[in-house]
Amino acid sequence: MIFGPGVDVESCAYVDETVRLFGKVTAEEGVTIWPYAVMRSEMKSITIGKMTNIQDFVMIHIGTKTGTHVGKYCSITHHCTLHGCTIGDYTLVGINSTIMDGCVIGDNCIIAGHTFLKEGTVIPDNSIVMGTPGKVVKTTNSKQKNKLNAVLYYKNGLAYNKGQHRAWDGINLLQDMDKTLKSALDLT
Repeated sequence: MIFGPGVDVESCAYVDETVRLFGKVTAEEGVTIWPYAVMRSEMKSITIGKMTNIQDFVMIHIGTKTGTHVGKYCSITHHCTLHGCTIGDYTLVGINSTIMDGCVIGDNCIIAGHTFLKEGTVIPDNSIVMGTPGKVVKTTNSKQKNKLNAVLYYKNGLAYNKGQHRAWDGINLLQDMDKTLKSALDLT
């Protein structure tokens, strides 16, 4: 791990040893940061909300006018780029998506894989977005599904801290997911 001054990840559940964080970066309680994620904040700041997961090869940078802020219980999935944007709570950003400067994504959203959101795009709460450039294709509240995904990544991060890289091996995954969902519904 390489952390510059100003980085606060003490409350994280898991931070992979390959992660690179520079500038003012704050990750709240229960956050997991997966292999080869990079966050750079030469000015402004990057904040990652409670129980959010930043998956493998994610790049988070700040814009010239805005920092980058990700809400609680979010999943920023593999190979995403976030650049000077704001992501609401309980939102999932799909694989290889790019969110540019000044974008604001509401709560309980799903941004489909490979979506590109151009500068200044505003996405309302409860939206499913896809395309290049991204457009709202459906409205539905995805809070519970997105929260479950975030909690599963949290549990997986705790297992990785113990060297258990096959946390779901040998258990009934559906049964465990059901228990996790019930506990996730009780979390705030």
